[in-house]
Amino acid sequence: MKEGTIAVIFDGNFLNPEVSGFFNAMFTGIITHLGTVFSKTKTSLILKTDKDFLTGLEKGTSVAIDGICLTVVTSNKNSFGVNIMSETTDRTNIQYLQSGNLVNLELPTTPNSFLSGHIVQGHIDGTGRLQGIINKNNSYILKFSISNSLTKYVAEKGSIAVNGISLTVIKSVENYFTVGIIPHTWAKTMLHTIKVGNFVNVEVDIVAKYLEKLLPRK
Repeated sequence: MKEGTIAVIFDGNFLNPEVSGFFNAMFTGIITHLGTVFSKTKTSLILKTDKDFLTGLEKGTSVAIDGICLTVVTSNKNSFGVNIMSETTDRTNIQYLQSGNLVNLELPTTPNSFLSGHIVQGHIDGTGRLQGIINKNNSYILKFSISNSLTKYVAEKGSIAVNGISLTVIKSVENYFTVGIIPHTWAKTMLHTIKVGNFVNVEVDIVAKYLEKLLPRK
């Protein structure tokens, strides 16, 4: 993928997509920080994280939490909070999060961002379930089961986001796919806490979805 920058700006401002309905927040799938679930209700989530991440937040900022694009509604020197809708809960792994769980965090790209992952919208297509972990040489091979409706968008050597992490698909078959995790990604993301049976958020490559939409149906 070529080096470049991505930004969508309207009248000089980043708009809140939950208010405007206009797609503006883009992520790269390169996780910069981890957060810890402090509390969760049916309508809100509060996370603790590093101070340097919190300095980039203010009310209305978009943030990816385990790959889910959400809007910051509260922020202080120790934590920040977001609102969650029932649709988000039903479609993502937020329904399984508990206090103390680690989550991946990423801020949206800016006009000066370096795109070193792939285009991630923060719009979760569904969940996958970890079926197994194989420690192979200096890496980990993770196998996730997914619904048949998502399999058609997952291509070997293609891009996929798992809990917001930009990864390359190793193998894709009828109802599962595998990805390889290098030691750095394993240590710097929530994946080092994952266990067989856990659910993750999956966002397939946006290009695959648009191609399906544009190609004539038989």
